[in-house]
Amino acid sequence: MNREKTIVRTSFIGIIANVILSILKAVIGFASGSIAIVTDAVNNLTDVMSSVITIIGAKVAVKRPDKEHPLGHGRAEYISAAVISVLVLYAGVTAIIESVKKIGNPGEISYDTVQIIILILAVGVKIALGIYVTAVGKKVDSDALVNSGKDALGDVLTSSATIVAAFVFIFAHVSIEGFVGILIGFFIIKAGLDMLTETLGDIIGRRPDSELTGKIKEAICKFDGVYGAYDLILHNYGPERYMGSVHIEIDSSKSADEIDILSRKITHTIYAEYGVIIEAVGVYSRDDTHPESSAMRDRISEIIFSHDKVLQMHGFRVDFENKLILADIIIDFEAADREALYNHIVGDIAEAYPDFTARIVLDIDASDL
Repeated sequence: MNREKTIVRTSFIGIIANVILSILKAVIGFASGSIAIVTDAVNNLTDVMSSVITIIGAKVAVKRPDKEHPLGHGRAEYISAAVISVLVLYAGVTAIIESVKKIGNPGEISYDTVQIIILILAVGVKIALGIYVTAVGKKVDSDALVNSGKDALGDVLTSSATIVAAFVFIFAHVSIEGFVGILIGFFIIKAGLDMLTETLGDIIGRRPDSELTGKIKEAICKFDGVYGAYDLILHNYGPERYMGSVHIEIDSSKSADEIDILSRKITHTIYAEYGVIIEAVGVYSRDDTHPESSAMRDRISEIIFSHDKVLQMHGFRVDFENKLILADIIIDFEAADREALYNHIVGDIAEAYPDFTARIVLDIDASDL
């Protein structure tokens, strides 16, 4: 499956459908004098623009890496998704403004049977389009397509509201067009804000999927001589484009050649199985040959985990020659004061082992443990 071609093809389907719907609704809206239907037509027009931007984003995203962008252009899709979100917000605000004007000056409204039938059919088209575009977006991991699909499904509610307004006017001779238009506008704004929040999370940098990080760590730990995998950090350079680093804990007796061979095997395996580039494999050296080492590990672990909000200790090592205690700890982001808790832990270790210097690193919970 060619991801870019799939995105472009799906977007073109959306463009054709929304152009037709926008034209039909605009004609019906102006002919009937319904501001709600005209507003819905404008909403469909923003969907056309969204699809065009999605195509542009997909085209830019597949450009080859260059000197200015050595890691590719994959994040362009996130930018296109953000632009779509802003367009949706604009459409919502515009809908509310025009609807408020219509309440003050309702004008003449009239409907016929053909217009109502077309509006009902338009709802069916939007349902089918929304389900299809969302499913394809999830399949190819395209935020822009998923956003467009969700927007289409959201349009079902707004389009249905215009039909309700039409029936109310036909049977009760009461115009609620302006109020329905305002309701549509708020629905559109909420959809736009939800999309923008989701997309900005990707641009800022969100926690990687826990299922993916768990599988990567599990795969690394299957290699002979690896006691554990820690500090896995993944950087997202677009959908399905991850690059990162990891620390492994291995026996201190391993030579540089053995470590080199092991790290190459790890990077090759993770890329082959998950498409993730592990650009660096750091090493925590584990030495349990000293008679006091295991006992100190157990005691210091007990001290550290006696405190609430401590999630993990790793990279433990005692340098007896230089009297150093080395370890990394991870404290939950929900801790009231991570720095204060860290200092308290270091102080407890120093009190328990006054002849040693405790060099404890406050690590971050970058991926699920």
